[in-house]
Amino acid sequence: MIYLDNNATTAVAPEAIEAMAACMRSGPTNPSSKHSAGECSKTAVMNARGELARLLGCSPPEIVFTSCGTEANHLAIIGALALDPTKRHIVTSAVEHPSCIELFAHLATKGVRVTYIPVDSSGQLDPEKVAASLEPDTALVSIMWANNETGVVFPIEAVAQLARARGALFHTDAVQAIGKVEINLKASPIDLLSLSGHKLHAPTGVGALFVRKGVKLPAQIFGHQERSRRGGTENVPGIVGLGKAAVLAQQELEQQNAQLAALRDRLETGVLARVPIASVNGAAAKRVANTTNIRFGDLEAELLLERLDRAGICASAGAACTSAGTEPSHVLLAMGLDERGALSSIRFSLGRDNTAAEIDAVLDVLPGIVNEAAAIAA
Repeated sequence: MIYLDNNATTAVAPEAIEAMAACMRSGPTNPSSKHSAGECSKTAVMNARGELARLLGCSPPEIVFTSCGTEANHLAIIGALALDPTKRHIVTSAVEHPSCIELFAHLATKGVRVTYIPVDSSGQLDPEKVAASLEPDTALVSIMWANNETGVVFPIEAVAQLARARGALFHTDAVQAIGKVEINLKASPIDLLSLSGHKLHAPTGVGALFVRKGVKLPAQIFGHQERSRRGGTENVPGIVGLGKAAVLAQQELEQQNAQLAALRDRLETGVLARVPIASVNGAAAKRVANTTNIRFGDLEAELLLERLDRAGICASAGAACTSAGTEPSHVLLAMGLDERGALSSIRFSLGRDNTAAEIDAVLDVLPGIVNEAAAIAA
């Protein structure tokens, strides 16, 4: 199998698996227990919190462990609104992840006003449009750091500065940015940042929310855990795995980015040379190194993906959290593609285990698959 769907989920790193196995072999894990086994679990969580904090450039107490990126996003957004009931306005982008877009739609039914900032044809966002949308009752600006479908990187620092200057909190869904861009939250105006373990070679079922010191974010899940900011017994093995993945990400970031950029460019160049109808969505914008979103004329992406899967190649038509190919991508529509173009686009997202030989293998079979699909569509 050639796995090119790492933005959907990554393989758990062997080092993280071993760390989790050692944790589970050590005995029962509940950091709230006052006996020696509980103290051991508490130490494991504390160490992982420190490892993740070093990756993010923040202090360990600013890390709140969650079950996933979606939960982290919801804790940040709902919590920001709860801080001041007089502020009922949110500014976001038109291309956020479904976990945020669907929450914003729900909040709109409850009287919250949501302003969606458009993107240009390359998928990029203009900070000045964010500034123009800020109002006295803006509670939160929530903008993703890197788009999960196109890989386009947004000017997060600039937007966060604008929000701070106007008295609004700033949250970023950094699920697709962690381990791909350098982050130093100590030197940043970001107030809240969400991440997910399984996008970072940690297991599913664990994520985290950075909450800047001084932001008294109200709990949405009640309990004494995580300094009463998120109740529920901690997923100690998952947290340990996330800590180990954070260490690996910090060690490998520069080298891995260079490697992934070379592989992505090899894939894009090869596809464009071999498939005349192909074009890259978002090619003109700054992107994370591992992601490319390619349109194949007006051919159905689902048909191409089915043939790729038969050939042992895994890719996707967009976010794994949306209905499988039945609706056009809201991200690509926001970039100006028509419905047919959006349904003809495939996301290839690379990871630390991919090789040049795998990319060449994809390039060997892809033109034939495209020709077969074109014959069917004719």
